[in-house]
Formats: sequence, structure tokens, C-alpha cells
Amino acid sequence: MNYIKKLREVKPLVHNITNYVTVNDVANAILAIGGSPIMSDEITEVAQMTSISNALNINIGTLNQVKIASMFEAGKASNTCKHITVLDPVGAGATDLRTNTCKELLEQIHFDAIKGNISEIKTLMAGTGHTKGVDASVEDQKNSHDLIDDIKAFAKELNTIIIVTGPVDYVTDGNKCYMIKNGCKEMSAITGTGCMLSGILGCFLTVENSVDSAAAAVMSMGIAGEIGASKLKEGEGNATLRTYLIDALFNMSDEELEALADLIAAKLSNPKMTLTTDEVAEQLNTTRNYVSELRNRRKLKAFKIGKRYLYPRKEVER
Repeated sequence: MNYIKKLREVKPLVHNITNYVTVNDVANAILAIGGSPIMSDEITEVAQMTSISNALNINIGTLNQVKIASMFEAGKASNTCKHITVLDPVGAGATDLRTNTCKELLEQIHFDAIKGNISEIKTLMAGTGHTKGVDASVEDQKNSHDLIDDIKAFAKELNTIIIVTGPVDYVTDGNKCYMIKNGCKEMSAITGTGCMLSGILGCFLTVENSVDSAAAAVMSMGIAGEIGASKLKEGEGNATLRTYLIDALFNMSDEELEALADLIAAKLSNPKMTLTTDEVAEQLNTTRNYVSELRNRRKLKAFKIGKRYLYPRKEVER
């Protein structure tokens, strides 16, 4: 499906109750991909605002008691309207307030998608946990593939799509499981890439509420980061990268998304394929050389960026 083309035709309105650290970047990312953002956490209007929107994005990055009440009010209104509802449990496990708020949100509101790092998702599954502030712990990142079966079961239990972000992203609805390796380490130097992803998830899922659409959103964000990093010149840093990333979202097409999507994600996109934990781990550990070889063989369309032509995870000077 041409997700980006359809998204830009629909121009979904996404109501965001998000954190004040990244609110501007979330709005610009939604605009860049083709949606329309609205930011409101005033409790006297959030239900009405949600009712006229296509999707609701709840991000707990900067919690306070007033905002928590607004999240519940908006979430219930979104469920009543049968609108897309997304949860970003930023820092769940870091404090009791964050962890307990997430538990109560999950008990009272149905979320179509939940996006977090592995430590945050583990906290939601166990009801308790520990994170490095808003970042995943190193130990959790190392062992993330060992939890795939548990994450799939959790997605089935909640009837939701779970997105686990990290060096490798996992996207599952409990049946299919995608492994996505788009993105680059430079993205971790920007505050808010995860928050931006939550916002554009609302856009993609409005077009089609499916694990495939969620995977497309994740890949689009990773590809935008790769393109942004490829444009950095000497003396430029994370502030410039943020701008390049949002520009890449603005200029992204379905053709570019398909051509630059990581091949591990494509390998796992077959709906007939059922993967166990061991099979997924084996896929991760054994396909890297195979993927590299395939990329060298395949004649994919190149995308011109300035004076460069970008191929899947490879640049060629012209």
C-alpha cells in the first residue's frame, strides 16, 4: 500500500498530549510526513479536541497531575470515537509516578499502538522495572531479542501493536513480528526522535490500522535519520541533523521508503512466516552478511541528495 501518498491525501489530524521538551519537533515531524498536529492538554477541552481529531498521541515524558487527568479524559474520548490511540510510555520504570500512570492508562484505555524502548516495554509487561532515566538500560538492549515471544504475547493480550525501539526495532501485533534495522547511531544524539515517531505513528495508523502500517512508520523515521546523517558536513552536529531529519520526512515518498527499507524487515514481512524466538535470534545473527551481499547485487533506484546519490545504507559520489 502507498502509505505516504494516502496519508498526504487524508492529512490526518493528530491530537498530541506530549512533553514540553519535544513538542515543537513532534508537530514539525507530523507536518513533514503529511499530517496535521494539534497540541492541547487543557482538561476542559481535550475530550472535544480528541473527538474532532483522527488520532490521539499520549506521551508521558513530562508528567504532572493536571496532565495525567487530561490523558485519561482524552483517552476515553478517543476510545468512544473509535479513533487511533497511541501511547509512548517515556521513562516508565524510572519512577513510581510514571510506572503507575502507565499501568492505570492500560487498565482504562485501549491503545492501538504502544511504542517504547525495551526497558519501558518490560516495565509495562511486568508492572515494575528500571530504566536509565528515559533511556533503555544497556543490559536490556543486549537481551531484547530474548523477549520477543513475551512481547508478542503481551501484544495479543492487549490487542495492540507494540513497537520496541533500539539498535534493532521490533514491531509486532502478536502474530507477525518485524525486525527493522533502519536508522543510525547519530539519531541518539537528538532529543525527541522517539517522540516524533509516536506522532507519525498516529498518521500512518489512521491510514491503515495494521502492523504493516506501523512498520512503515518506523522505517520512515529510520530512513529519515540515515538520510539526515548522510548530509552532515564537517562542523555540523545534532542540531543540524534534526533539521535534515525533518526535511527527509517532508521529502519522503513511498518509492523511497520501499527502496531504502532494511532488508531484514522485508524478509520478515511475509504473512505466512511464523517465527519463534530462536528463529528470530538466528535471523538477526546470520543475515547481516547475506543482506550486505544482496544490497550489492540489487539494482535499486538511487535517490539524489545534493550532489550525492543515496542507495540502501550506501553512498556513491557522482
